Amino acid sequence: MAKMWAGRTDGTTNKAADDFNSSIRFDSRMYKQDITGSMAHAAMLAYKGIITEAESETLIDGLQGILDDINSGKLLIDESAEDIHMFVEAELTERLGDVGKKLHTARSRNDQVALDTRMYLLEECDEISALTKKLVLTLCSRAEEYKSAIMPGYTHLQRAQPVTFGHHLMAYAMMLTRDLDRLKDCKRRMNVSPIGSCALAGTTYDTDRKYEADKLGFDAVCLNSLDGVSDRDFCVELLSTVSVIMMHLSRLSEEIILWSSWEFKFVELSDDFTTGSSIMPQKKNPDMAELVRGKTGRVYGDLIGFLTTLKGLPLAYNKDMQEDKEAVFDAVDSVKACLNITEGEIATMTALTDNMRKAAQNGFINATDMADYLVNKGLPFRDAYKISGKAVAYCIQNGKVLETLTVDEYRKFSDLIDEGIYEAVDLDNCVRKRTSFGGPTAQSVMMQIEEIKRIVG
Repeated sequence: MAKMWAGRTDGTTNKAADDFNSSIRFDSRMYKQDITGSMAHAAMLAYKGIITEAESETLIDGLQGILDDINSGKLLIDESAEDIHMFVEAELTERLGDVGKKLHTARSRNDQVALDTRMYLLEECDEISALTKKLVLTLCSRAEEYKSAIMPGYTHLQRAQPVTFGHHLMAYAMMLTRDLDRLKDCKRRMNVSPIGSCALAGTTYDTDRKYEADKLGFDAVCLNSLDGVSDRDFCVELLSTVSVIMMHLSRLSEEIILWSSWEFKFVELSDDFTTGSSIMPQKKNPDMAELVRGKTGRVYGDLIGFLTTLKGLPLAYNKDMQEDKEAVFDAVDSVKACLNITEGEIATMTALTDNMRKAAQNGFINATDMADYLVNKGLPFRDAYKISGKAVAYCIQNGKVLETLTVDEYRKFSDLIDEGIYEAVDLDNCVRKRTSFGGPTAQSVMMQIEEIKRIVG
């Protein structure tokens, strides 16, 4: 394909250099945004009298025809083109002749690619938000189902205090709800139009940047033309935001992997989201959760790689900035796939609540409640703590749990203990008594669910 920029040079480059320079392989996914942006630009040129209304209509009709033909499959994107902008302009010129050559008046590929990327990523923000909301609501649904299912809460991966499975799931719903807020904030700063910044210094034509921005649904225009073409903060911010989402998904995936192991056996994953072994017939592997965990590192790499690309760039546009798209597209594709898979895992998994409860009992996670019982009897907390620890040690030596000790056994550790100890160390009571705001009671979990649903909408 002939180079639109031929003139200063003859427009020919070494084949390897041509392939190295080309971005059509990955920026072709922005064809809709490129064509839509060009339609708005053609309308603005006519609005300001830079081209005639008839020429503008011809350009817009021609662009719509290209869009329709690509969508239908009638027109294939030519991968020998340098980029999607050059492909669309060349196709338009071939269809319309000299009128097609007028489209690029008062703009540059520098502001054009900045525009396309913003428009594309604004749509991606909406898709990521929708998938995140779906996962949040699924977590809420499963949390409601298991709002009273006792399980051990952990610190240092050691059984610590009793919570419920619903309470645990809602912790992830909280994380992802914050992610939704980050996406919203990221989108707000992204929704600023760079078109009209041209190559770097604006244009001598009497353009109306706000007219074009309004037509494309932007909230504002970039105030500085140098910044307009060289700003990729919005890419970095989106990469950062999806990295946080991936971190949350990876933490949840790690728990799913642990919970589904024989050592825990807290959940049974659906066959739809597991694989088998090629040699060991007993295996049911949580491959999807492992892949989510693995892809988190990949998305982190996209963020760090692009930050490193940007760190030494002078103003304004540099070809290094072409590296934005592969990084951000990969991260966006990865996070969408991981959100979708994780939602499916959560929606279809079965909680093995009896196993959770047994783990809670055997982990002595009601030892703090025994100490609190003694404190309420008048004992200083540190003394109560030591007595409870001795009782746990005795249980371990004798194959018992706190619920199965007799009163006589309890009184070996303190004369203050009476029959009321059984109510104090009952796991259901241990959870019910944790009435502080945000705690694990069924009522608290339901309050959390209602609040998250209100926020998510």
